[in-house]
Formats: sequence, C-alpha cells, structure tokens
Amino acid sequence: MLTHFAHAIKAPLTRRKALAAAAGLALGLGAFAPAQAQDTIKVGILHSLSGTMAISETTLKDTMLFLIDEQNKKGGVLGKKLEAVVVDPASNWPLFAEKARELITKEKVSVVFGCWTSVSRKSVLPVFKELNSILFYPVQYEGEESERNVFYTGAAPNQQAIPAVDYLAKEEKVQRWVLAGTDYVYPRTTNKILEAYLKSKGVKAEDIMINYTPFGHSDWQTIVADIKKFGSAGKKTAVVSTINGDANVPFYKELGNQGIKATDIPVVAFSVGEEELAGIDTKPLLGHLAAWNYFQSIKDPGNADFIAKWKAFKKSDKAVTNDPMEAHVIGFAMWVKAVEAAKTVDPDKVIDALPGIKAKNLTGGESEMLANHHITKPVFIGEIKADGQFDVVWKTPGLVPGDAWSKELDGSKDLIADWVKLKCGNYNTKTNKCGGQGS
Repeated sequence: MLTHFAHAIKAPLTRRKALAAAAGLALGLGAFAPAQAQDTIKVGILHSLSGTMAISETTLKDTMLFLIDEQNKKGGVLGKKLEAVVVDPASNWPLFAEKARELITKEKVSVVFGCWTSVSRKSVLPVFKELNSILFYPVQYEGEESERNVFYTGAAPNQQAIPAVDYLAKEEKVQRWVLAGTDYVYPRTTNKILEAYLKSKGVKAEDIMINYTPFGHSDWQTIVADIKKFGSAGKKTAVVSTINGDANVPFYKELGNQGIKATDIPVVAFSVGEEELAGIDTKPLLGHLAAWNYFQSIKDPGNADFIAKWKAFKKSDKAVTNDPMEAHVIGFAMWVKAVEAAKTVDPDKVIDALPGIKAKNLTGGESEMLANHHITKPVFIGEIKADGQFDVVWKTPGLVPGDAWSKELDGSKDLIADWVKLKCGNYNTKTNKCGGQGS
C-alpha cells in the first residue's frame, strides 16, 4: 500500500486555480486530481520498512521525510512544495522493482531515493533505465557499476573497504584476514576486490579465510569457532565484515560468548553504524571498528545543527544519525541544486546538471558529484564505545573521489565512467570503446 506524506501548505487560491477547481468539479473528481498533482513535486522513497533490512532502512525513510519537511519550510523547489510518496518493498528484492515502477508510472515521482542492498539496487536498475527516472543510492557498495540514471552517494570500495584494510595492516599489524559477509552481490564482489588487493600486497592465500552466511543468519557458534581457530596461528588476525542487517546482533554476541575481544581479533564492519547499535547491548562490541564516511560523534557545527534538528523531528533525544543518512542529506541537497539549476524536474536535464554540483557534508567538507556519478567523501575509522557511538581513530587527509571501477580486478582496471564527456559508464581506456555492463 502507498502512503502519502504531503508536507504542503496550501497556496492561496488564485483565479487560475479557482477556474481549474471549478472545471474539475464540473467534470468530476477524476478530472480534478491531475490539476492538484501539478501543485507538488513528488519524491519517491523506496526503503524496506519490514523484513531483515528494516533495522537499517526505516531510518532512511524518516531521513527523507525530514529533509523534505525542511525543504518545504524554505518554500519547496521551483516554487512548489515537495510531496513524499513512501512504499515498503519489505526486504523482498523483486518487489523493489515492482515498487519502483509503481512510483514512477503510477505516482509520477520526479526522483527516487532508496535501496540499501546491492541486490535491491540491481533489481531496480532496468526499471530506472527503461522509464528514464533518477535513483539516488545512499549506501556503501561494491562498485563495478556506473549507470546514467543512478547517482551513488554511498562509498565505493576505494572510499571504505580499501582504506579499512590499509589501516588494519599498517596500524594494527594484521597479517591474517577473515572476510565474512552476507551471501549476496555486495559482500561477494567487495571480498573479491579485497582478496585481490591483499594478494597484491604479498598476503598468502592460506592467510585469507572467506565465509558467507544468509540474510538474517542467527547461529554463529561454528563460524565464530572457526574464526577463533584461524586466529590462533600466531599471526595478528582481523575480521573484515560485510555482514548486513539484523544478523550482526547474534554475530557480535557470539564473539563475546567465545571470549574474542577486539584486542585479540578486531572486527572492522562496513554495515554497522549508530542505528544498528542503538538499543542493543554493546559490551560484546567494545573496541571493535567500523569504516564509514561519517560518524555522529564528529565535531562540526553543521553536524551539531543536523543532529539537533533530527532529534527534534524524531521527538526523541535518543535518536541517532549515521552514514547512509548523511549520504541522503548530500544527495538530496545535490538534487535540489540540480533541479534549480535546470529550472525543471525533467530527468534528462537534471541528470546533465548534477555532475559538478557541490553540497556540504556533515563533517566539515564539501562533497562533489563527479562525472562517474559518484561523489567525493572523507574516510573515517571509528572504534565502538559503550554508548553506541564511535571514537574516530583514523581519517583520510582530505576527500577521496569515488571510483566506479576497481583497479584491483582484471576485468575492471582499464575501465572508467564518464557521463559528461564520454557519455559512458564503462569506457575501456585500452580499446577506446564503450560497452558491456554499466553502459
């Protein structure tokens, strides 16, 4: 079922609108509806509000409602109020495509903000291409993609996974690696990249352990025992975790049950943030790490202002912020600027206007939308604290431009994405041709 959140203040009834209303009444309510629809710009929100990913995605739906509310307080966009249209794809990957089509064809949204898992994003890609609509995708992902209709505001591997491994190798002197993930495209591709990267740095195959578990996995006893055994070979060992959703709670609990401390085998997670830590016992997680491009604990006036407004919107002093929320903040600001620059919500014109657009992030910098439809982001490593927040222990000197294609993989290292000059998502710099996946 669709839920409408029209954050709109009725404009004064002009003579033109009065005539339109009169005509609508004369022709019946069906004829009146489109005239009403033109008074707002519809924004689609495509996040799971039920199922295994609801623990992470529900907050992103609320973030979009908050951002739309804030923009409407400023007068909306192009003189029109924004209207949020929320759907629940329920952690059901094929349903994401159905709901995306519904938003674009039935609800006539001008843009969609949504998806979390890569499998959900892959599910909707054909829909956005076929119907020529725009998706803003706010979550770290495996790269190996650049689509004309998608803007990737989460981290690419070179903005999260690679820096995290570099940190562990250099600062924690890690020599053995457990690559543990949920069994779907993001963890598998990320781990393929990380395995190639580690081997290029001289790590032997026997010092890399790779493990995958289903969504919602709860029985971690055997796997954690295997990790413990793998880490007992006399070499410093770490877990690089691409475990997603609610499976993280029993995973960390089992680490604690088996006496694995962060000082023994640190875990660096790419999908555990403030929202996932809220309301759970953090004792088993103390000292473990996460790699993100934003933490709530980062001191910045813009961040402090955002946190205060978010808590007021949620009517809760316990409400937390996290990295994918910030990605929506950046993406939404960029979309507003692009629409205003194009003076229209026409997708072709907005897509062309987006590269080069800059928007403030919440950590004191300014992110830019690149020609490859990825953005520039700082990278932070944070240590989990008892209050569910993070103590930043490392950060990049500046902002890192997101790479659409990984330099670590043979099939990708010669590819670049450029939707401005080359009009191509996978241009081969050796053959000087555009083609294949992502074009």
